[in-house]
This record gives sequence, structure tokens and C-alpha cells, in this order.
Amino acid sequence: MSIRVAIAGIGNCASALVQGVHYYRNANDDDRIPGLMHVNFGGYHIKDIEFVAAFDINRLKIGKDLSEAVFTEPNCCYKFANLPKLGVEVLPAPILDGVAPHMREPFKVYDEKEVKPVDVAEVLRKTDADMLINFLPVGSYKASRYLAQACLDAKVAFINCIPEFIASDPTWAGKFEERGIPIAGDDIKSQIGATIVHRALTSLLVARGVEIEKTYQLNVGGNTDFLNMTADDRLTTKKVSKTEAVTSLIPYQANAWAGPSGYVPFLNDTKICFIRIEGKKFGDTPVTIDVRLQVEDSPNSAGMVVDVIRAVKIALDREVAGPLISISAYAFKHPPQQVPDYMAREWVEEFIRGKRER
Repeated sequence: MSIRVAIAGIGNCASALVQGVHYYRNANDDDRIPGLMHVNFGGYHIKDIEFVAAFDINRLKIGKDLSEAVFTEPNCCYKFANLPKLGVEVLPAPILDGVAPHMREPFKVYDEKEVKPVDVAEVLRKTDADMLINFLPVGSYKASRYLAQACLDAKVAFINCIPEFIASDPTWAGKFEERGIPIAGDDIKSQIGATIVHRALTSLLVARGVEIEKTYQLNVGGNTDFLNMTADDRLTTKKVSKTEAVTSLIPYQANAWAGPSGYVPFLNDTKICFIRIEGKKFGDTPVTIDVRLQVEDSPNSAGMVVDVIRAVKIALDREVAGPLISISAYAFKHPPQQVPDYMAREWVEEFIRGKRER
């Protein structure tokens, strides 16, 4: 019954995920766990998740047990679990474009003259992984596609948690369908993060007949994700993903902007979001909403990934191939099909019960 999971990118999001799986390993099916749809998700418990492979480019993490690597510099995720040895050694991944020039020192990148990267597809085969999670830095265009191809070669499912459009790209989605394996993505949502709050407010105003004229979402934080995103050339798909997640709910043209806006080192893994929506209501009278949201960034997405892992495993069991429409619409900002969040939740429940194929 175990779900064999490989992770590429052992940063803060991986830290929160690995900690969370251990933290809730003894939860009962009737417990209420913050951030999870279900403790028992279609017959799979959190404790069924087993990490079997890990890849990174940080020389301080490579060679360490995964339980140690998730707490290694520059990770700054809130520590909420003491981890036992997991017996999973972090292996050197190909660097490709996973590291921007200004991130080579913060990421402690290994020397390519001294360290030989592994063949990810080969490791996936050897470890008998069910799926690979992509936690690479934003802007990793070539590296993400390398991982996707490795999954195709090893016939392993792919979970794309970053804003590189793979699950939502018909060409790549078609490759996974043809290969007979599922893919979920793109760009993971948080439990209660900037995008989901922005979407909820947008849906409320549209449903109540308010005409939204303009809206923005500004995000600041202090982890390496925000430091990486200080390079504008790595932000194109991130801004598209976050903005479309909001505008897809507005049935008319509105001025909208959403994306990372600043790196504040002392915030560490704390993320602060500012949302503003301006519109018109009855009589063309104005309405304005201003919201400030503060969260610990990495744990905010970990529960969503736990649900995605189990949905992907169900798809593997049922031999469902290609993009998983329901869990992608529920858990990702740029899924193959955008729908309101209440509808996506209903679709996932139907998928669990076998009333929806994907």
C-alpha cells in the first residue's frame, strides 16, 4: 500500500512535505488535520507515503540523508517535526537552468568538475518510484522538461509544482497519455495563500454582481524562492500563472496583475501578501477591498501536495493516463482546465469515489 515518491529540489517545500508526512503518520482516519482534504484519501493514508529518491544541486545536501538535508542551509522552513533517518541519500541532479547566475552561491551549487550528476530516469527505475515531484526553482524551463522526460522514460508519474507549463501543455500532456502514465500540475496552490484568497474574493464579487475594474496581488518573502525571483527573466510564467488563476474567474476584461514583488531577507519563510480589488456596484458607486495575508510559505503548500500524491497514486492504480483534470484544477494555479474552486473540490470527491475518470 506504500506510495513511493521521489523529489527533485530539496528546498523549503520539500522540507515541509517530508516533515508533514512524519508529523501526521499516526493520525486516525476521523482526525481533522489542517491543510488536508482527507486523512484517508481514497484508501490511502498519509503514512502510506514513502520517500525513495531525492535530487538536488546543493553540495551541502548531496550525500546526506533526506532527513538531514531538509534542514540544511539555505533552507529556513519552520521546523515542526523531528525526523528519523529515512535511508534516502540526496543525489546530485543535472544543473541545466535550475540555477540562475545570482543563485549559485546561495544554493551552494556543486562543482561540475568534481561531481557527476546522476541519470534521474535510471534512479527512478532502480528505486521503483511511483512518481516524481518537481520542486525546482521558478524559471527552471529546461530542467523541468528534463525531469518530465525522465518520468516518461522510466514510466513514472509526474507532479509539477512549479510554474513551468507541462501538465497544461497539450503536447506534453499528450506524451504522458500516450505513455500510459498520469501527470498533475502546474504550479501548486497553497492551503490559504495569496492565489486562493484572491480567487475567493474575486468569485464573491462576480457572484454578487460587482464589476471588477482592476486588481493586484503583491507578494514579498525572505526565502530562496523570493531571492531567485528577483531575476525578472525567471518570472514570466509565474506571473502568467498567478494572474490567470484570478482572471479566469472574471467573465469580462479587467486590469489585473499578480506576482512576486520583493525579497526581504529577514522574513525568512514568512510570506506577506497584499491584495487590492477595485470595482463598481449598483449606481456605479465604487467598492474597494484591501487585504493583508501573512503565512509561513512552505508548510502552506505541503498539505496540498500530500493530497495530490494520493490522487496520482489512485490514478496509477486505475491505469488513468495523461493530465489529471480534477486534482489539477483543485490544487494548482495553472491546471489544464480552470474551474471555480468549489467545482474543483466536487470533481476531486467524484474522482475519489470513481465517478469521474480523471
